[in-house]
Amino acid sequence: MLVEIDGSFGEGGGQILRTSVALSAVTLKPVRIYNIRAKRSKPGLRRQHLTAVKALAEMTDAEVEGLYVGSTEIIFKPKRLKAGSFKFDIGTAGSVSLVLQAVTPAALFAPGPVRVWLRGGTDVPMSPPVDYLRFVFYPLLERFGAKTELVLRRRGHYPKGGGVVEFEVPSPPRRLEQWGEVERGEVLKIRGLSHCVKLPKHVAERQARAAKEFLERHGYRNVEIDLEWYPPERDPHLGPGSGIVLWAITERSLLGGDSLGARGKRAEAVGEEAARKLVEDLSTGMALDRHMSDMIVPYVSLACGGTEVGGAKLTMHAWTHVHVVKKFLPELEFELRGDLGNPFKLKVKGVCWKL
Repeated sequence: MLVEIDGSFGEGGGQILRTSVALSAVTLKPVRIYNIRAKRSKPGLRRQHLTAVKALAEMTDAEVEGLYVGSTEIIFKPKRLKAGSFKFDIGTAGSVSLVLQAVTPAALFAPGPVRVWLRGGTDVPMSPPVDYLRFVFYPLLERFGAKTELVLRRRGHYPKGGGVVEFEVPSPPRRLEQWGEVERGEVLKIRGLSHCVKLPKHVAERQARAAKEFLERHGYRNVEIDLEWYPPERDPHLGPGSGIVLWAITERSLLGGDSLGARGKRAEAVGEEAARKLVEDLSTGMALDRHMSDMIVPYVSLACGGTEVGGAKLTMHAWTHVHVVKKFLPELEFELRGDLGNPFKLKVKGVCWKL
């Protein structure tokens, strides 16, 4: 039976496409997605969306119709989950993080080790930076029993891209243990990584200093931010760029905040922006930051047993995730309490997905 997904639902962007194809790959239920990215200025598939779908097609021996740049409808028919090594090149500064979001569920349920080599943008606008995945997203997935490895080989900033990452699931669990927390508990310490490439070292230093000073002004004292900088003669990157990711280690969870540099944007503004995001989310007392609040939905849905999680900010992405999961797993029961833009609680009750 073909699952039908209206790509214009909710936020109407690429997330509904990635989540739909990811769940199709895991459940092996074929899906038709139409009105793809209907609410974007340039509707239809872009290069990074093509890469995500192609990656999942290769990992599931899927038949795919309508897979070309600009397409507003695809049919994805997976046959079987596969183990092995895979190599994908977005070919632009398209986000490797968003492609990794799509392929991770399939890798966790694969019948053997999975290794993915991926080239594209690691630190680009409108997507989680790779350091957020390294220090927040994948460490939280480990609490579901999902042991992964993500190695950053080279950064790729917008617009040149050229970043390289290697992702591995050495021993896929094929089932996820349930995890969930509503409140974060006490903040134990805050860590961070401030980087710059093909720019003076003081850019990374100023980002880190501004972030630390902002955090300390708001009462957070145990703050350590590492620097990443390359001397000009040894800098392997294709273009200039900078950014910072912060993460709070709390009694029950991890929460992150991030910001990217841009032409004309002072390093101090970059550091303070990341710190402000983190402080705002910590101030809610909830266990998940604004990004993980939506990214976790497929995993609590596939994991064994019911749970409840608390998020710092209910986004349209989270709401859209719940809608898509219901299409593939109608037996699940969801209770979502909270308004868009505000803290919320999500309770999930239902199946234990395993292969």
